Amino acid sequence: MTQAKEGKTVKIHYTGRLQDGSVFDSSSGREPLQFRIGSRQVIPGFEEAVIGMRVGDKKTVEIPCIKAYGEQNPSMIMVVDRKHIPPGINPEIGQRLEMGSPSGELIHVTVIKTDEQNITLDANPPLAGKDLTFDIELVEIC
Repeated sequence: MTQAKEGKTVKIHYTGRLQDGSVFDSSSGREPLQFRIGSRQVIPGFEEAVIGMRVGDKKTVEIPCIKAYGEQNPSMIMVVDRKHIPPGINPEIGQRLEMGSPSGELIHVTVIKTDEQNITLDANPPLAGKDLTFDIELVEIC
């Protein structure tokens, strides 16, 4: 029976949980996640966990943050004066926003603090600095 390996396209059902057991993502009720191993379409630890699996295999893996979304980077936290926020936008803690970078790219940020004068934004991925646990089932090797 064929094993999942570099260059193969696979279909996976998964559930991702944080250390407290809360689910942050799942393919339950949706089509399985499809990706080609080695293409960097998924986090490194997830891809490594799938390598060697056979169709029908199930496993639970713990992925340290360094093999997921990396450590929190303090330089990606910025304080913005409210006068630079477009009129009609009233950011709230936890809200996800898009903003332009100096190079013109759109970056996603999360509002982590607000006061009368400033808004503090975090451009780290929401799961940066977190160890993740995944239940994985290999559905198909294409």
